Amino acid sequence: MQAEEAARQWLADQGVSQVCDGWVSDEKPDALLTANQLAHSWAGDVFAEDLDAADQLRLAFGLLDLLDEYWVTCEIRFANEDEEGPLPTDVLWDGYRQRLEADRDVEAVTYSLWVDWFEDHTTSATAFAETLGNDIDRVVAEASEALLRRARRVLECSGPVRWTVKEPIYRTAMRLPALHTAVFRGLLASFHDVYGDLEPAAALDLLDLLDLPADTRHLAELHHVLAAGHKNHYRSPGAWDDALRSGP
Repeated sequence: MQAEEAARQWLADQGVSQVCDGWVSDEKPDALLTANQLAHSWAGDVFAEDLDAADQLRLAFGLLDLLDEYWVTCEIRFANEDEEGPLPTDVLWDGYRQRLEADRDVEAVTYSLWVDWFEDHTTSATAFAETLGNDIDRVVAEASEALLRRARRVLECSGPVRWTVKEPIYRTAMRLPALHTAVFRGLLASFHDVYGDLEPAAALDLLDLLDLPADTRHLAELHHVLAAGHKNHYRSPGAWDDALRSGP
């Protein structure tokens, strides 16, 4: 909340304030702005502030908390990649971890992780390690609600991460039954995502070790396509339909 309030104050300093139905600026007080419009108009300006990069980044994360808009994460990524980047990695990934652990909807954060960091193979290994891989043993050992929330969210959107990077993390996560469904969803995304990556035999081995209800949606179909040696829905476009027709 502290970061969110700092962002609210920063917007107020720019002449932008929240009203019951959205946001307004002093320049155009009769023009109601949505959170999305505000993110597109103002989020990039955070990185022009006379602050060090770490404080700029903290302010951007506060703006993300306040607006809950994916575009704020885009501006963070742009700033990380521009000529003055990269951003401080400790602040960057701590910001992601904190929000992935939060007891609130974080769709903007998980979407950013999935389509920006995990689908890019120049960043996916680092992003996966920083958000889960580096401390998966602690997650399993402590199994706090916050850590489990982070683990579930990362696993479920990890489809594009290279198999060699995520397989050992999946195996460690499987030591905790509370994460079995999230590992299953990670395997399912690894097959269905356009950039999904898995090795069918190894993925099938993991799937068979998961303790899941027999009626888990798409469990039988995933088992079918993996047993047939298919790596990805888009490389074998008819395989999933065949699995659906084959029945449980």
